[in-house]
Formats: sequence, structure tokens, C-alpha cells
Amino acid sequence: MGLILSSPKVYKPASEVDLGPGSDELYISPNVKAPRVAGLPVKIFAWVLETPVVGPVVLYFLKKDNLVNKLVSDAEIPEPPLFTATHALEDIPEQNVNQVKPGLSPAERVQEAVGCLPGLADPLFPGFRRWTIRDFTKAYVSGEITPVMVARRFLAAVEDCSGPDLNMAMFISYNPEDIIRQAEESTLRYQQGTPLSAMDGVLVAVKDEIDCLPYQTTGGTRWLGKARPCVADAACVAQLRACGAVLAGKTNMHELGAGTSGINPHHGSTRNPYDTGRVSGGSSGGSAAAVCAGLCPVALGADGGGSVRMPAALCGVVGFKPTVGRLSNSGLLPLNWTVGMPGILAATVEDALVAYAAMIDQSRPSHSQPQLNLPLLTTTRSMPNIRLARSAKWFDDCSEDIRSWCDKALRILRAQYGWETLEVTIPEVEEMRLAHYVTMGSECSASVAKYVEKLNKSQIGWDVRIALSAYGSFSSKAYLNSQRIRSRQMYFHEKIFEMADAIVTPMTGVTAYTLQDDALYTGELDYINAAALARYSIAGNFLGLPAITVTAGYDRDGLPVGLQFIGRPWSEATMLHLAYAMQEACLKNSRKPMVHYNLLKTKE
Repeated sequence: MGLILSSPKVYKPASEVDLGPGSDELYISPNVKAPRVAGLPVKIFAWVLETPVVGPVVLYFLKKDNLVNKLVSDAEIPEPPLFTATHALEDIPEQNVNQVKPGLSPAERVQEAVGCLPGLADPLFPGFRRWTIRDFTKAYVSGEITPVMVARRFLAAVEDCSGPDLNMAMFISYNPEDIIRQAEESTLRYQQGTPLSAMDGVLVAVKDEIDCLPYQTTGGTRWLGKARPCVADAACVAQLRACGAVLAGKTNMHELGAGTSGINPHHGSTRNPYDTGRVSGGSSGGSAAAVCAGLCPVALGADGGGSVRMPAALCGVVGFKPTVGRLSNSGLLPLNWTVGMPGILAATVEDALVAYAAMIDQSRPSHSQPQLNLPLLTTTRSMPNIRLARSAKWFDDCSEDIRSWCDKALRILRAQYGWETLEVTIPEVEEMRLAHYVTMGSECSASVAKYVEKLNKSQIGWDVRIALSAYGSFSSKAYLNSQRIRSRQMYFHEKIFEMADAIVTPMTGVTAYTLQDDALYTGELDYINAAALARYSIAGNFLGLPAITVTAGYDRDGLPVGLQFIGRPWSEATMLHLAYAMQEACLKNSRKPMVHYNLLKTKE
């Protein structure tokens, strides 16, 4: 349902808001009325917004129509602003974990993570299953296959899926010589019996928002790599490299992360491996699609507004965003200072855990970090006292297929694990989405201003030109009020986590929608689908909370449906336990994507 307000909203103090299931707090579904626009109309709209006098007037009325002004900019909010979603370094009591000693190397942490995993899946399992990090390691140790053989198959697969028949556009750049060099070094280590870790020789793709030598970091543009040279690996990439991972190139993304579809007019629009006529999601769509298609068991993304978890859900893989501060932002394009961070896309929850263990930021003194817990996934079934908070009006604001599968998922978790669902009200969800949009847009605009002001605008995609016009229109008052809303939401979520171990939601409001030809060279304005995709992702970024999505089922068209768990700060181990339980419960229903490559086939 939409809402028309005659005057700016006056918020009552957060402490007076009822969070119970019977709360009379009004739920506002995104009030988006704009039709989808692509092709020539996108160009015309961009020209209008960039016109000195007309553009600001048009933007004012657009913000008024979608309630930015009334719910954020002009609202009266009693709370003080909260500018960064940092959390006290408290040690969270979690069930069934391995508490890792501080000071371990990335490779040593990987070894600790592998010790938390159950046995390898039955190779004769009749349904579809994805190859995992441990499958590759086992094959390498046995000598049945080598990292060089896998690297060559990877390169052949990338060439095949990038050709005119499929045109998947998963990668912006990859260097065959460098990939083979890394694989040869790994192969030699296995031959000598000295692999660096379980990730040695395992392919990992990197979103082109994260520094990784020898590539430039373009952020999905044609120009940023020259304006901002890459001189070193990002911290998370360096840690993976220290574990022996083969860094497999830079994956495609929505330009500057300024969209949710993955449509990129410069580098091609990443297609969904489950249906090549559908979007992959954004902005980390290339990484999600690469994992989905079997090109690598792990890929890195960056998540500023669901940009890891949304495409993971649409592509049927695991998307994991830890607590802000768990992973280093060093070497990440500073597009969203207070809401963005690296994230992990993985074939399985086990792979997400192993990659997470490798990437954890332990650069600070041990006394200034919360304890590191890794989940003992062998014991997930012995965790009977889990409580999952569900806000019904928000939870149900999605397509019928998604709602049905996510409801079924909660029934399965109750039946198989005894986990209870606790009904609550999470208030002001749409207000939070708009406040996050103002925050993210303002920070992105400020971040790229020094580059964009020197550019010929023809070098920027038409849809991103429109986004940058909108981002640059937000006032200081809008930004400050957004941080007041952040303060309120932090309070609400802290109160809910006093009652529950996690909040459970669908991951997206719609499954992957059709990729239409008129958008391929201009991008598109599809705010209805964009709002639906982002509906459940905002708290993870705006509040810096850990969040993970895992496939719960498939819609009537065979497209994946994602379920999301959002946790209290530093509860990554619990999030991985929950996602693993869901993964295991749904394993027999897994479906193979339309586009999928088997890099561990036993014969060349």
C-alpha cells in the first residue's frame, strides 16, 4: 500500500514505538509510481536533469512524490544523528562455535575453518550440487587434477560464455598469463606436498570495485581505472593470495554500483545463468553469475545496499556480508564510506565460511577486537533454542512465489531443528530505505565528484548520469535527518535482538526479471523492480549488521528464491549456522542453472 502525507512526518521518540506483533505502526510499501524507462527516453531524462534550472525543479517533485522530502528531508526527528554504524567490541555468546585465537595467519584461519566443516557430500548424490573448495582441494591432493588443468578449463569456459551465443558478460578483465602463472605455482606446491592452505589453487573472482593486481579497478566505468591507478592488492585480496587462491580476474558490475540490475552499457550486461534472458542483479552481478555458473566456488563482491546479497539471491548462491569492521575496507573503492564493505559470494555456506576465515581483518591489536567465533557446522542440529524474528507486513511484501517459499522455509526450520518464529514489528522500514538512499547517494556523489567534474559526461552511462544528478541534489538537512533515522533504527534493532537471535526475511521482493534489449546500451529506470530488489537488504548496510542469504526454493519459472538472516553485531557464526541449516534442508531440491561449467571433470 502507498501513502500520501499532507505534511512532513513528525516522529515520536524511538523509545515510545511499539515493536510487538500487534503494533499500530503504519507499514509503508515503497511508493514508486514511475514507469520503466529505457533507450531514448533515458537519454532525454538525463538531459533534462542536467539542465541548470529545469533539472533541480524536476528532482524536487520526484523526491516529493516518492516521499523523500516528507519522510526524510523535511521530517521532525527527535533522535541525534548517528553517522557511522560502528558497534561496541563486545563478545557475543554464540552456540556451538570454535573460538579462534588472535594473531593467526590467513592460512591458519582457513585451517581452523576447515576443521569446523562436516564431511564432504556424497559424490554419488543424485541431485545437483556445486563443487566446493574442499572438492577442488581433494582433487589437487590426489593428483587426479591440477590447478593448471582447472585454470585452463576456466579460461575456456570464460571464453565460451563471453562469446556471441551466450554473451554472459561476467568479466570486465582477466589475464590468462597471470592466471596460468598462479596456477603453475600452486601446482608445484601440491607436487611438493606444501600447499599453503585448503584454498591453494582455488579460483576466486574479484568484483571490479576491489583492488587486485595486475588489474586496474574501474568500478564498472571506462575511465576510473586511469584516474585512480591500482597500486596494490586490497587487504582482503592479499589475504586470499596468501592462502594460495588463484585470483581469476575482475567481474562485471553495475557502473559505480549505482543500480540493482547489473546492466552495464560499457562492459555488457551480466546475464543470469538460470535464464540468460534475465538480470543477474547488482551491483555484484558478475561475481554472483560466475559462482552460479561454476566458474569459481568463491567470488568477492562489495555490499553498500545489498549489492552482494541481492545478486546472490537472484543467481541462487550464498551471499554473506559480515558486521562492519570484520573485513578491511582497504583497497575498496570509497563509493559509500559508512554503508559499504567487502562481501562474499559462494557456492555453499561452507565455502563462505572458509573464505570469511581467510579474509577477517586482524590488523588491529587483539584487545581492540571482538572474539572470533567460527561455527561448528557439524553441530548445527544441536542448536534447539534459536528464535527468528519475523515482521509480518514487511515479510509478506513480496511476490506470491517468494512469500510461499519463505513461509515454507520457516516451517521446515521449525520441523527439522525446532527453531521458533517470533512475531514482531520492525517499524519505519520504508523510511529506513529512503534514508539509506540519501546516505549512499550523498556519499557516492562526494566520492566521485573530483573525477566526474573533469569528465566529459558522455563517458558515463545514461542511467548513472541520472543517478548522479539525484545523488547531488540531496541537502545537508536530508543527510542529517537520514542519520537521525539511522539512530532510530539502531535502537529498534537492538531491542529486537534482545528477544531474538536473528531477523528473517525474504532476500528480494521479486525474482530475476527480464533483461530487455532497449536497456543494454542506455541502462534503464525501473524503480519499481529496484525498490522490490532492495526491500530487505538495507539494515545490513545502514546499521552495519551481519546478514546472509541462501536459496530457499524456486519460483514457477525456475528462478531462485533467497531467504535472508540478519544478525546482531559480531554474530557471523550464528548467521552461518542458520544459513547452513537452510541449505541442508533444501539440498535435495537444488536445480542446475541453464549455464553451468564442470571444472572438475575427470577427463580433459
